[in-house]
Amino acid sequence: MIRTIMVKGKNTAGLDLPLPTSPVGVTKSELAYQAMRDGIVNGLLQAGDRLPSTRVLSQRWGVGRGTLESVFERLQLEGYITRKVGSGSRVSATIPDRYLKAVSTAQTTATHHKEPAMVEAAPVSVRKHYQAQVGVPFVARLASPLLISPAEWAAHLQRAMAAMQPEQMCSVEPQGAWVLREQIAKYLRNHRGIDCLAEQILITNGIRHSIDLVARCVVKPGDHVCVEDPGYPAVHQIFEEAGANLLYAPIDQEGLNLGGIIGATECRIAYVTPAHQSPLGVIMSATRRLELLDWAQSNNTWIIEDDYDSEFNYQSAPLPALKSIDTMNRVVYCGSFNQALFSNLRLGYMLAPPELQRKVLELWHTVGRSVGVSEQLGLAAFMKGPAFLRHLRRSRQEYQTLRDIVLETLRAEAPGRYRISGEHAGFHLILWLSPDQDENMLIHAAEQQGVVLQPLRHCCREIELAPAIVLGFAALTRAQAKYAARKLGQLLLPTPS
Repeated sequence: MIRTIMVKGKNTAGLDLPLPTSPVGVTKSELAYQAMRDGIVNGLLQAGDRLPSTRVLSQRWGVGRGTLESVFERLQLEGYITRKVGSGSRVSATIPDRYLKAVSTAQTTATHHKEPAMVEAAPVSVRKHYQAQVGVPFVARLASPLLISPAEWAAHLQRAMAAMQPEQMCSVEPQGAWVLREQIAKYLRNHRGIDCLAEQILITNGIRHSIDLVARCVVKPGDHVCVEDPGYPAVHQIFEEAGANLLYAPIDQEGLNLGGIIGATECRIAYVTPAHQSPLGVIMSATRRLELLDWAQSNNTWIIEDDYDSEFNYQSAPLPALKSIDTMNRVVYCGSFNQALFSNLRLGYMLAPPELQRKVLELWHTVGRSVGVSEQLGLAAFMKGPAFLRHLRRSRQEYQTLRDIVLETLRAEAPGRYRISGEHAGFHLILWLSPDQDENMLIHAAEQQGVVLQPLRHCCREIELAPAIVLGFAALTRAQAKYAARKLGQLLLPTPS
């Protein structure tokens, strides 16, 4: 059964806005959100079209107005709609015409001013100094080892090993253990909005390993690759070692800005972190996502989606993955369990379009498969029951608590002496310094107090940004977070003259 409501927008034709009957386990709030979001993405609702009021939708759909109000707020936050008192809510995402004409079926159904000076990358010794470390404020931007005990993880491994078949001890499927790929596909369908099957998943050692495999299959010396600026230095290095010439796309309040590279028709790959941009923490808007997909399709460019920090959003449900609206099969989706569980697990996965997956598998066969079967089966056992999602919820709550401790302590110690951004998700946030503060002096003074501060400029290549610090807090205890934030707050205060 489908109930519809006719909506009049700026166009004279009425528009159907369907609300399918709720499947088991799907809330009315999520169903209403999906109905309106899909209407926008699929072209049923276009830029400027007016949405019905929450009162009208409540009557027709049988959904509470309070529930619908939260749905509208979520759509506004994600950039799909604009809201204005007196004129209602309207679609804001500018969807390219070519995207509207795309086949709407998901891939699993269809197929089985002046030029700024280049900023040199930080030397290896400097990068090592600022690498993520447990218990070291504020470079503790990795999963806390306190949230899953060795005994708990060992129990999952033991159960998996006890149930292992003899043939599994000798060899594993080329793409990884089937039982794990089934669990990953289920997780992606339920939590990242990606319609996928187990046979499309390839198990890797982590996100960087996935990116390296794609780069080695796609990039030839001299090819252009688009990366974010500021961005993830390790990924820049992967592409450079593959022989790529990097194109640096700046990040603004909507995420990756293609304006500077829109004419680069020979770009082979565009690498993006749309869920929580690394390092600025910006969520890529719906408009930018659709523009990126359209540009990639027009230029035969692969998009590598690094779903960085998507599990840990502290203010609202995360925007579905870019891959979830990839009707053109241009997106290579890369994920990992190193943040969800522990950093040395070294277990990730990728979901690649069929054409590219075949090439990656051939390379994977050549270089060998190094993901242990015991870890794969242990993780699959963990994901099968309720323990995995319970662990994610508990971890999200703890990381939010740590973030709040840092923010509240800084606010108490040094009000008005800084600005914060990127704090809504993930393992780090950005602290922007006041104009009168000397970044180098602050970093040096903090180090004398046992606090390591990584400057944002180490993530910049062409772009020039105001002085700022990347504050990683996830792998700290609450006491460490409070102590370090207090020390930093004191250092942010003006020096008495």
